[in-house]
Amino acid sequence: MTKIEKALNQQVVLEAESSQIYLAMASWAEVEGYNGVAAFLYKHSDEERLHMLKLVKFINERGGHGVIPALSQPSAKYKGVKPLFQEVLDHEIHVSNEINKLVDVCLKEKDYTTHNFLQWYVSEQIEEEALARRIMDKLKLIGDDKAGLYIFDRDVAGMGGAKETGGEAE
Repeated sequence: MTKIEKALNQQVVLEAESSQIYLAMASWAEVEGYNGVAAFLYKHSDEERLHMLKLVKFINERGGHGVIPALSQPSAKYKGVKPLFQEVLDHEIHVSNEINKLVDVCLKEKDYTTHNFLQWYVSEQIEEEALARRIMDKLKLIGDDKAGLYIFDRDVAGMGGAKETGGEAE
């Protein structure tokens, strides 16, 4: 197994873990009555799984072997919506850092094909972090206002995967 293949397979693990974490968060939110939050997180769990599949297929197409990891059970309890989304933001920052390390390995190994492939992930993480930050900004504005949280829960599902650019609506 090459250094690049090993690094890519480590990213497969992280993407699979991301999917599992968001799935666990979605289940918690649904049980707690936050149906909009649950819908948002179920969608993001699916997206993370697609990110994992994209990596597995790339590894295989390049002559390697994309390994499907065993995963540990993620947390199933959260102290509220705001701490949950703080964890989402922290996790997305972690994923960005790991992708940046992977890009660095590609440059050091002069694997420009994989470097090019990873640019999609770099761009995706910029969007994911920005979305998580916008959500945290909204939750900070809401504070402890239950009516605000109700409206947030209603509206957050529509934020998933959409981008705000130049004042355009999501």
